[in-house]
Amino acid sequence: MAQATTTVDPIPQVAGRDWRTPLELLALGAIWGSSFLFMRIAANPFGPFALVEVRLALGALVLLPFLWRERAHFRAGMWPRLAMIGAINSAIPFLLFAWAAQRSPAAIGAICNAMTVLFAALVGFLFFGQKIGTRRSLALLVGFVGVVVLATSKAGGLSVGGAVVAGSTAALLYGVGVNLVRKHLAGIPPAAAAAATLGCAALLVLPFAATHWPTARIPPGAWGAAIAIGVVCTGYAFLLYYRLIQRIGPARASTVTYLVPLFGAGFAWAFLGEPVTLAMLAAGALILGSVAASQRAT
Repeated sequence: MAQATTTVDPIPQVAGRDWRTPLELLALGAIWGSSFLFMRIAANPFGPFALVEVRLALGALVLLPFLWRERAHFRAGMWPRLAMIGAINSAIPFLLFAWAAQRSPAAIGAICNAMTVLFAALVGFLFFGQKIGTRRSLALLVGFVGVVVLATSKAGGLSVGGAVVAGSTAALLYGVGVNLVRKHLAGIPPAAAAAATLGCAALLVLPFAATHWPTARIPPGAWGAAIAIGVVCTGYAFLLYYRLIQRIGPARASTVTYLVPLFGAGFAWAFLGEPVTLAMLAAGALILGSVAASQRAT
């Protein structure tokens, strides 16, 4: 999941269409949750660089029509900034999650991803002058306790500390990216901005993907998973998320954060037989509870 953001003001919800919102939130949670399942399938055959290149390129292609339609918004001097945001908000986090997927169950990455909301609040407070408040500060502390519980646990007899550090770092970068997008890309249609940053990120990763492309044959199942991550979990999911933001506002749309770990762990258990341990449940409860408290503080 690329934690997207936008500056679009909330649009009042139409009562007759209210049934669409919970269905679309559920669908988005399932799509982003499934990305961690697909990464588990594709990460080893592709390796992180090749997998992320496929993901970025396909996601950018899905959104390319929006970039072309809004191309007048993009001045030549903006592209270095877009490349920086693409690296922070997409390329590096995707690589970290892919690396983690090679070494830990899908639930680990999905749970760490939920920390994005808390990191966005912390980065906004430290560097962008946003208020944080006592309740949100306590929520951050509880969330970090959850990360410690997760990092010190084991899954299948193996330590997952490195994967937790990678996933948490990715969530931190998402939090930085959220604030950078809010500050530097205000006024740019969000789908076009997403296409531009994903495209820049794809170009940045391309040299590494070319030199680390797997020499062994990639199984069809891994190709299918990689294509699903790029087309569905990146390109289409961004469109769905932005549509939700436009209809119900960013605060309500971000509640999808609570669903991603549930779907991520559930899909991995159902399709890969990965266990959901007591430590995962405890860490997930701490992190998701802290995210819920953080959201109520807004």
